[in-house]
Amino acid sequence: MFTPFERERTSTVSGTQGTGLGMSITKGILDAMGGRIELRTEEGRGTEFTVRLGLPVAEAPAAQESGGDAGPMDFSRVRILLVEDNAINMEIAVMILGQFGFMVETAENGKIAVERVEAAEPGYYDLLLMDIQMPVMDGYEATRAIRALPDAAKAAVPIVAMTANAFAEDVRAAEEAGMQGHVAKPIDITKLMETITGVLLRHP
Repeated sequence: MFTPFERERTSTVSGTQGTGLGMSITKGILDAMGGRIELRTEEGRGTEFTVRLGLPVAEAPAAQESGGDAGPMDFSRVRILLVEDNAINMEIAVMILGQFGFMVETAENGKIAVERVEAAEPGYYDLLLMDIQMPVMDGYEATRAIRALPDAAKAAVPIVAMTANAFAEDVRAAEEAGMQGHVAKPIDITKLMETITGVLLRHP
């Protein structure tokens, strides 16, 4: 039920189409939030899904200083290029970032990311979230290629590793490749936002 699937072409009598990722994405989000999903099904009566989450009581958001003016940061004009080869991880990250107001574009591997940065106007992307283990070109190679671009403004775009490689040596490897931050998977939303905010404030 929670495993990605694709419809077999000859089995779709009704013509209904779908990617088969919906329940996988739902479970991935719940796993990341420390929750769980359960189901009960009975032929002829239907299926009942139950989601269980332990959530803290919300508090008023703390004001953050930006440019000397106290107040919450507005991310609605911040464009992020998310570089991720896993479709489920990409969907989850896009949803999380969208909830904070970011404009998000995606690339399926490091080579595409380098091409997007090189083709864009300087300053078009405010930050890259870069997976490490990807086909074609991994995150380290892509970061080094971006840092080597002839246009200094494009070469300086902030890059944050977002990867399951979470040991101290992985953090050092990200820094040595030219990245400005590191976020471990599964994503801790608070840590993700703290890292993004810190990098953006250091590289306005």
